[in-house]
Amino acid sequence: MLAIVCPGQGAQKPGFLTPWRELPGVDELLGSLSEPAGIDLLRHGTESDADTIRDTAVAQPLLVAAGIVAASQLRAGEELPAADVLAGHSVGELTAAALAGVLSDEDAMRLVAVRSRAMATAAAAEPTSMAAVVGGTREDVLAAIERHGLHPANINSAAQVVAAGSAEQIAALAEDGPAKARVIPLQVAGAFHTPYMAAAREELAAFAPSLSPADPSVPLVSNAGGEVVTSGARYLDLIVTQVASPVDWQACMADFRERGVTGLIEVAPAGTLTGLAKRELKGIALANLNAPEDLEAARALVREHAGAAPAGEGA
Repeated sequence: MLAIVCPGQGAQKPGFLTPWRELPGVDELLGSLSEPAGIDLLRHGTESDADTIRDTAVAQPLLVAAGIVAASQLRAGEELPAADVLAGHSVGELTAAALAGVLSDEDAMRLVAVRSRAMATAAAAEPTSMAAVVGGTREDVLAAIERHGLHPANINSAAQVVAAGSAEQIAALAEDGPAKARVIPLQVAGAFHTPYMAAAREELAAFAPSLSPADPSVPLVSNAGGEVVTSGARYLDLIVTQVASPVDWQACMADFRERGVTGLIEVAPAGTLTGLAKRELKGIALANLNAPEDLEAARALVREHAGAAPAGEGA
């Protein structure tokens, strides 16, 4: 069984779309996605520096577009079976929705344009930040986050929770963190996936009715506790609340484990989610789809794992 996963904000790197421009049709696709995104994806994906693409209003559309491009090239001219399950981390859920047919590519870019700008505006309202807490026990980590008045914004794995809140609270956590854990401040614009994003949630709720979602073509696993989305309407409900609610990626990986996923591909810019899967889903085959040179290995993994019975089942 094959999972295709889509990364979230922070995975972008300067020039990461440059290799894809070697392939026919990629410039045209990026150009067509730029209009609904409201930014120049070609320029930002090839020329802009790290500070420019760290901007939430740039990073999020760039990430969704990159995933759409990589997935389209994976299947370009190839007869490949569909993935058995799709998921995305934070903004990666918009990429996954496009790959699952819940949103058209254009609507995915329209939605991420609104989402990114709304989140950037909410983040600018007051100084907030995030920090990764690595190690320790889950109970101690969550207790320390609560003690400092922070929120668990990302539950990434058994060994990594991202805390979010005011800059002062993050600094206090770094000084007085949980036992046997490291607190690593993150270079982000604000406390995403917490109540600090309430205004962004309201803006998305007002925009959502302009979209025409379809039901997913394959199971789509949500950041909302690993819920499997089966309707387009439910997807929109969840994606609206997601900006101000925790991202539970550990629950998504638990779903992969329970359904017997044997292979996992992360679309560009890849590495973060396969890194988590390497530690949490031991023994599954992994592929990072970062550049055209990765296509053949990814296609081979699709052919071997997509549609296959879970490990231990069969004849």
